[in-house]
Amino acid sequence: MVNLVEVKGLTKKFGKFTALNNIQMTINEGEIYGFIGPNGAGKSTTIRILLGMLKATSGEVKIFGKDAWKDAVEIHKQIAYVPGDANLWPNLTGGEVIDIFLKMRGNGNKNRRDELIERFNLDPSKKCRAYSKGNRQKIALISAFASEAQFYIFDEPTSGLDPLMERTFQQCVLEVKNEGKSVLLSSHILSEVEKLCEKISIIREGKIIETGTLSEMRHLTRTNLIVKTIKPLPPFETKQGVHNVNYENGEISFQVDSEELDSIIKFISEFGIQKLESSPPTLEDLFLRHYENAKSIASNGGKGQ
Repeated sequence: MVNLVEVKGLTKKFGKFTALNNIQMTINEGEIYGFIGPNGAGKSTTIRILLGMLKATSGEVKIFGKDAWKDAVEIHKQIAYVPGDANLWPNLTGGEVIDIFLKMRGNGNKNRRDELIERFNLDPSKKCRAYSKGNRQKIALISAFASEAQFYIFDEPTSGLDPLMERTFQQCVLEVKNEGKSVLLSSHILSEVEKLCEKISIIREGKIIETGTLSEMRHLTRTNLIVKTIKPLPPFETKQGVHNVNYENGEISFQVDSEELDSIIKFISEFGIQKLESSPPTLEDLFLRHYENAKSIASNGGKGQ
């Protein structure tokens, strides 16, 4: 695979405050890359540096092999960017704004534009000042997907969209991926990232604390189990690796650390298994676990749990 984006040792300081600390990131051609973290973690600052809107304090940021700061104008010819809150010209119609964006880029597809307007259920004849937040997002998304970009950057792109339009967005992302194009998706909607992204980075307080595929990162969290046994199970909340035990209607639901899963299943099987349901950890589980660990380590003075 060809590296489309390469970020090495990216650091950004605002005075004495370090917003980004030694960020490393590689996005390949034809890859959907998820970028998750809470507000203030550094996601938007990273994106602004990728877009050439901010200059890095140190480190190297390259897109298409070009310097993100020095070659920003050239890079932008092949990038489509959608922020979390699109600010549009209030006296122009939605259709006029889309056309302006496409003319500015010089590589828009009119047939694709018309198809996307229909798919996103947008009335292009309304003035932008009359649009809801969700409809403003639709205009930005239509403009992006109607362009002939090679790299799409989405920063909380579905903010204000209803679930049906979120699904349309997801379909469009998969379509551009199938065309060999790359996507950086920054989002707090973890189910969206989980459905779309092949590789994920978690950023916390300006540092990337984990990067990998979802399957590679599942070791950080727990498997969800629901069991029912023939003979009553003795209390096992204190067993190593078991968490959040809940007894209800003769069934027990709990979470178990991946490394203890085998021993817990063996223990339960001694009581005769009538029902066993297992579900893999979601990205939300993974994300929350990561932050629980970080807080616990901090509260213990860095000594771990």
